[in-house]
Amino acid sequence: MNKDIKILWDDLHQELYRFILSRVKNEEDSKDILQEVFIKALTKIDTLKDTSKLTSWVYQICRNVVLDYFRKKQTLKEDHIDIEFPEEAKEDNTYTKLSTCINGKISSLSEKYKEAILLTSFKDYSQLQLAHDKNISYSGAKSRVQRAKNLLKEDILDCPNVVTDANGKIIDFLE
Repeated sequence: MNKDIKILWDDLHQELYRFILSRVKNEEDSKDILQEVFIKALTKIDTLKDTSKLTSWVYQICRNVVLDYFRKKQTLKEDHIDIEFPEEAKEDNTYTKLSTCINGKISSLSEKYKEAILLTSFKDYSQLQLAHDKNISYSGAKSRVQRAKNLLKEDILDCPNVVTDANGKIIDFLE
């Protein structure tokens, strides 16, 4: 069980932290909320019936904890909560499908771009660390990361089930 907890933490903590921070806008409160999410997930893991829905289940816990945070702070009126959350997980597991889609797009990048995006976006490498580890200039590392992001965005925008707004920003993922 401890190994499963570590895997869950490794896979989700950075992504959940960014999700929480984008809504709460306070680093310390975001860290506290993240800790509360994992405590709830660990204490309620036995209620999860379908392990293939683990990520969606944890995100639902996260959404609920963030809403509880705002209710406690009373910064929003209970009848007027304008926090934008992704749709709740459906039986078809949309979040898992989207993650699989994005992972596939990352895998299709050339090795140098794949490595640049994985290290800087998911492993908390700075572009300076990337430059040092790959023995390239700092400006070269910055260019590589930017190019990788642009290639990934182009790949994702080419998907027929991705919906964008007038500015080309992704706003939805359809099945």
